[in-house]
Amino acid sequence: MQKLPEDRGRRRFVVAFSGGIDSTVLLHALHRMQEFDGLNLFAVHVNHGLSRNAGAWAAHCRAFCEARRIAFELMEIDARGGGSQGPEARARALRYRALGRCVGQDDVLLTAHHRDDQAETVLLRLLRGAGAEGLAGMPAIRPFGAGWLARPLLAVTRNDIADYARRENLSWVEDESNVDTGLDRNFIRCRVMPVIAGRWPSAGATLARAAEHQADLAALLDDMAALDLAAAQDPAGGALMVPAVNRLSLPRKRNLLRYWLKTTRASIPGARIVENIIDQLFEARADSLPCVRFEGTEVRRYRDRVYAMTPLEEGDHGARYVWRLPEPLELKVGRLVARPVKGAGLRADAVAGDKVDVRFRTGGERIRPAGRKHTRELKKLFQEAGIPPWRRDRIPLLYLDDTLAAVAGLWVDEQFSAGKEEDGWEISLAVNDG
Repeated sequence: MQKLPEDRGRRRFVVAFSGGIDSTVLLHALHRMQEFDGLNLFAVHVNHGLSRNAGAWAAHCRAFCEARRIAFELMEIDARGGGSQGPEARARALRYRALGRCVGQDDVLLTAHHRDDQAETVLLRLLRGAGAEGLAGMPAIRPFGAGWLARPLLAVTRNDIADYARRENLSWVEDESNVDTGLDRNFIRCRVMPVIAGRWPSAGATLARAAEHQADLAALLDDMAALDLAAAQDPAGGALMVPAVNRLSLPRKRNLLRYWLKTTRASIPGARIVENIIDQLFEARADSLPCVRFEGTEVRRYRDRVYAMTPLEEGDHGARYVWRLPEPLELKVGRLVARPVKGAGLRADAVAGDKVDVRFRTGGERIRPAGRKHTRELKKLFQEAGIPPWRRDRIPLLYLDDTLAAVAGLWVDEQFSAGKEEDGWEISLAVNDG
């Protein structure tokens, strides 16, 4: 299990305070600790706008904190609608996004998830076909934004929390949606878990213990995937090398793909997507250009490399710009930057008035790269350099007097190249294509 780094400065402990019994007990207990240990305590209530009682809940949370002199912030979000997402899923995503804005460097966001929540999570994910990482349930602590997310009540039962609340004579709000068994989690909580507990009274503790075993297994799988990734990843660009991946057994290949995408992208694919990636990319012909898309990610193959990136947006095709060096030039595809250098790059005295024309490929362009005897088609040069096709039309071309003088980040034409003792401009592009 991860641990917090040593306390630095005035780390804040930010409680996600819904006003329900769980977060009320957590905040009350931490307030007592604050009195003795000087915790820098802060409570945040996120109003989703999904219930007609939302305003009353926010007022209750504010009053609870004001009575105890706990710093409090109310955040408003609109979780209605959401397209393909239901309101509950949208509310959860927006809630964590809002809470993330409250977590500064090394701050800790605290949620009141308890052992029964963990058991319900494991059972729900099991029914959805999750693997070891999903069946590990909710971690007690993990990185979150600039800080951390911690769940200090994971070893505490729902009954323990209720006993504390009654003993301390606490008041809390009741969310009417908690008894809506049309929602999967509520169905498990209200209908399934009571039946299981009637037969196996220690089921909650057993499922929580199973989650710990799965967390150990997930960590071991990550360790194995890290070793496989070190042998299969192109150190120059981060892509996966197809021959190296295809030498692995199918289970290790799946494990490596999940780990690689988890460490490089925001979205983690489900089992069906992983199988599609294996079938369509790693089993594809070397001259094909397959692409698998899912949740804001594209996985593409070119030759014997597989790349992961954000979906490509429309580029600057057909656009023309006048670039005044050395100021950076913002393009749809990224930012062009010119750095003064000696004996390399685009010859400074060839750039009249410190201006160059910036264009993009239309086909048939030729250039004589510095040090070569003959001009070559850009298409051939791109192929030789292993530039993936989806990037070629997004690379800016620099023209001087209607003559192609340089290809950003790649080549400078011989006649415009700075000599050994001449001043030059080194041109680079910070791309936006992931």
